Amino acid sequence: MVSTHPTGVQHSGSQYLPPSRSTEANASPNQELLPLTARVHHHDFLQIGGCDVTTLVKQFGSPLYILDEETLRLACQQYRDAFKQYYKGESQVLYASKAWNCLAICAIAASEALGIDVASGGELYTALQAGVNPEKIYLHSNNKSREELLFATESGCTIVVDNWHELKTLIEIAEKGVPLTASLSPRIMLRLTPGIECHTHEYIRTGQIDSKFGFDPNELKELFTFVSKQSILNCVGLHAHIGSQIFERQPHRDLAALMVDWLRDALKCGLNLTELNVGGGLGIKYIESDDPPSIEEWVKAICEAIQEACTSENLPLPKLLCEPGRSLIATACVTAYTIGSSKVIPEIRTYVAIDGGMSDNPRPITYQSVYRAVVANKMSFASTETVTIAGKHCESGDILIHNALLPKTEPGDILVVMGTGAYNYSMASNYNRLPRSAAVLVANGEANLILQRETYQDLIRQDRLPERLKI
Repeated sequence: MVSTHPTGVQHSGSQYLPPSRSTEANASPNQELLPLTARVHHHDFLQIGGCDVTTLVKQFGSPLYILDEETLRLACQQYRDAFKQYYKGESQVLYASKAWNCLAICAIAASEALGIDVASGGELYTALQAGVNPEKIYLHSNNKSREELLFATESGCTIVVDNWHELKTLIEIAEKGVPLTASLSPRIMLRLTPGIECHTHEYIRTGQIDSKFGFDPNELKELFTFVSKQSILNCVGLHAHIGSQIFERQPHRDLAALMVDWLRDALKCGLNLTELNVGGGLGIKYIESDDPPSIEEWVKAICEAIQEACTSENLPLPKLLCEPGRSLIATACVTAYTIGSSKVIPEIRTYVAIDGGMSDNPRPITYQSVYRAVVANKMSFASTETVTIAGKHCESGDILIHNALLPKTEPGDILVVMGTGAYNYSMASNYNRLPRSAAVLVANGEANLILQRETYQDLIRQDRLPERLKI
């Protein structure tokens, strides 16, 4: 529970701190608001990864993404170790890098024995440049270009085929021969639409029948029969995904059982499949009332459902894959902003403006997502004001947090927004021609730049001015 002053007002940051170091090893990162290394040092300033947040802002500027390596690694380890504990067959955890794809994060995930799930040629290229083994890379998306399919085939990664067009394009590529790997068949999985709906935002639901993703379940016999006759393709398994930021476990159990039914049907059609990828989707704690299952609880539910279904159907256990993104990376990162102007509208609201907003975190304006914040240089100050955190973009909807309970703020204070590791930098833009923010990786009191702040020169790097317009 939150601590309070005798007057009943809340302290700014104490209620958001994670467990003490003595209990940290048992904490599931997706169930915390701040990274697991978050502490308040004797100057009353917030530290993450042993680094003073206000000092990081002085050194690297703001807005600034601050990624805690310990929290990220622990989440990777919990997924990996839980599958080893609860699944009797082979397993592989993939990091769904669309949440945040960059060299450093791909390298950390790979060093923890995770594979990488990519959703474009650009994400594939990044993972390869980070040194990830292509045998542990899986390419998604619903409209892969011929160039992306060729790149993936040449690279030797697994392609999760979404539709008939992609399937036939891959057959054409394989029949013509790929220059660099002519002796290899494209290694593929088939993405199927499960028809399972769950309670999450409609834009991040992917499992319902009315979805742009995956083959229709009504055409599975035709699909399995067709693919079984394509000896030029190496079809190894099935994939499905029901959505993101999900707290319920039953939809994932239902998905697991359904996928075993599909596996049985595929085997009857002559497809010797050995892998099932159940997707990801485990939610995180963005606000105090959020109560997601732990990583271990989620994995246990999936493993039990797959094993029970395989036993019921008398099928050998497939290699089991999953692809968490948000629950691996979101809580490990915060974004630090510098507070600037404010505007008081009597009896209506008070706006407090920061030096970022929808260009570094588009989720509030896109999904109506909610976040919590603290003032990094006033961690034990009483929270006496309810304010609206406004971004600096020329857009009335650029509001980061409604009704934020904070101490009295002043220009120059450092606002820290929690849980910003997923779909913040990866969806960032240059709206209003703001340069994209820097990101640092913190661990054991050391900060390393992993994404350099863009400059004004970067903003015009791709611009071309026709000669007739030059002054």
